[in-house]
Order: sequence, then C-alpha cells, then structure tokens
Amino acid sequence: MHPPHSLPVDGEPPETTPDERLGKVLTTRAIVLAGVVVVVVAGGTLSLLLALFGAGTPADQARLDVFRATGNVVLGAGGAVALLLAARRQRLGELELRRKEHELAQRERAQEHTERVAADNREHQLRLAEDARTDAAERRITELYTKAADQLGSEKTPIRLAGLYALERLAQNTPDQRQTIANLLCAYLRLPYTLPTRPRLPPWSSLRPVESPPDGTVQPGTGPSEQELEVRATAQRILADHLFPGDDPEVVRAEFWPGITLNLTGALLCHFDFRGCRVGNVRFGGARFAGWTRFEGVEFTGYAIFGGATFERSANFKGARFHGRALFRGAAFRNGVTFEHARFAGEALFGGLRTIDDEAHADGAVFGGTATFAEAAFDHGVVLDDALVTDGEAGHVWPPGWKPSADDQGGSWRFG
Repeated sequence: MHPPHSLPVDGEPPETTPDERLGKVLTTRAIVLAGVVVVVVAGGTLSLLLALFGAGTPADQARLDVFRATGNVVLGAGGAVALLLAARRQRLGELELRRKEHELAQRERAQEHTERVAADNREHQLRLAEDARTDAAERRITELYTKAADQLGSEKTPIRLAGLYALERLAQNTPDQRQTIANLLCAYLRLPYTLPTRPRLPPWSSLRPVESPPDGTVQPGTGPSEQELEVRATAQRILADHLFPGDDPEVVRAEFWPGITLNLTGALLCHFDFRGCRVGNVRFGGARFAGWTRFEGVEFTGYAIFGGATFERSANFKGARFHGRALFRGAAFRNGVTFEHARFAGEALFGGLRTIDDEAHADGAVFGGTATFAEAAFDHGVVLDDALVTDGEAGHVWPPGWKPSADDQGGSWRFG
C-alpha cells in the first residue's frame, strides 16, 4: 500500500523527488517489457532474413548488406537513446546531490544562527550581571564615602578620626576615588581653625599658640582643643604617607597614590612634614604653616603655588624638585628658609610685579632669619625683584647675580 501523497496547495502539483520523476518516465516494468519486445523483434527479424535471403545469391547478398547497414543505424540510434537516458539520470543525480547540499547548508546556517543567538543571550546576561555588580560596588562606595564624610562633621574627636581612617581605607582599595578623597581631606584642613592656648600645647610643639587669658582660664570660643589639632595632624599624615613613593626609586610602595593634586589654599597647617613626597599641582596660596615645615626632597611634578603663604618657623625645601612654575611671591619666611640643592625646572618667582585690575603691584617675598639657595639650580632663572630681607647680614646665600641692598625704611634690605 502506497503512502498517500500530500494534497496540492493553490492548485499546484505536489513536490516530487528526482527518483519519483525518473520513475514516471522509465519504470522497471517498462524496461522488462522493452527487453522482451527487443528480443521478439530480433528473433522475428532473424527469421525473416533467413527466409528472404537464405539462398545466397548475389542479389540476396546485396539486400542483406542493406539490411545490415540499416540494423547498424538502428543499433546506433538505440545506443544514443541509452546514452541520453544515462546522461539524464546523471543530471538528476547531480540535482539531488545539489538539493541535499543546499538543505545541509540551510541546516548549518540555522544551527549557526541558533548558536549565535544563544551566545548573544549569554553575553547579555553577563553584561547585566556585571552591571549589577558595578552598581552594587558603586552604591557601597557611595555609602562608605557618605558615612565617613558625615563622621568628619561629628563633634566627637574619636568619630572624626574614625572617619579619616575610613576614607583612607576606601581610597586605598578604590584608586578611582583617591583624588576625591584627597580633595575632601584638603577641604577639611581648609576649615577655619584656631590654635590651642599655651597650656594645652604639648611640650615638644614648636607652634605659636594663642596666648592664655591673664587669669589663666580658657575662655569659650578661643579655639578648638589639642584634640582637634590631633585630628588635623592625622589628616596631614594620611596625605603625606600616601604621597610618599618610597626610598627605592625602582620600587614604588603599594600605598602610594600617584598623580594626586592638592588645594590647601588658606589652610592652617601645623608641623607640616612632606619629606620625600611626590605630588602633582599644589596650591598653598595664603596658607599658614605653623611650626616647622619640611619639604626636603619633595618632587612637584606640576606647578607649586606658595604665593602669600606664611612660614612661621623654619621652612626646609632642601633638594626639592619643581618641574613646573614655583610661585613664592608675597610669601613670608619669618624664621629662615633653605632651598639648598633645590632644582627649579620652570620659573622661580620670589618677587616681581603682578597685574591686578590692569595695575602693576610689587609683590616680593619676605625673608626673615637666614635664607640659603646654595647650589640651587634654576633652568629658567629666578626673580627676586622687590623681595624684602629683614636682616641683610644674617649669612644668606642668594642665587648667582642677586644681592639685596640696604633699604632706608626700617633697616631692611631689598632686591631690585
């Protein structure tokens, strides 16, 4: 029993395979029948030839040759038909092979599309998971940062110290937050601050405190206690520790924060110790350095602004390297300063004229105590015009070509 054929769609005949199409033209039954016909015709032809030309006369021989030639033509035609059939079968076989190859290619493309969609889905899921992790990490960082910043505003000293250390740990673990946290520490140090009264200062301190009232009591509102001084000293130590690359120039400390810039404009800095640090652009304009100040071996990779800063005790810039402009115009060194072996790759301005509202103003540094520039190197020269020296005979060492002259006002000395 043959399987039912699929019904035609829209009046079109159902699709058939090459073998089915070939079967309609030449079936096995038709081949057998054709063979029997050929045998019968051959037998009949042979009997007829024997009956007609069996006598062997010359005329019979001639007629036999004609029949032989005609038979050869018929056989040749039959061979040609057989060859055509074989060629057609070969063509149909090739078409079937091509169809199968086409179907295989379609299946492969479908498989590739399925795999590509699956890969895209996996990648999308991975991106979603990564975005979720990033969002969670950023939320956690924001929460930690906000909490630590809130702690800095606490009235209790231990909580403010805890906030500083939390910010330090956060910056160490998340490098992209280091500049933001450094900015916050600088902002804290820029907050208004008054030094403790004399009885509250530790014995080792070189700070100039606020004088005590005559009766020895501490009046409310005269300034924070030495506990706040410890908080500010901690903020300074955190910056100094993480801006120190290490003693070995070939090996950088893991705690080092590279590329940090500082803005401590107008800040009150107590016992400021930045020895060996490496920092980018710095702004200390108008800052007050109470107690000793140490910048030995500091590398300023950007500009360094100290204009209008006040150094109440000794200021040490020995071996410091200034890669950008060094601006000290209007700075006051009240108790001596040393720039021995310092290197100024950019302009070194300790005086000269500044244009303010289209008017020129003389703005020179003030040197009290002893100032030394022994073996300091200036790639672009140094400007000391209008700088004031309170004691011209104090054993100063000035840059080559510079020497102050006595001033008629108050016995001071002046450049230019």
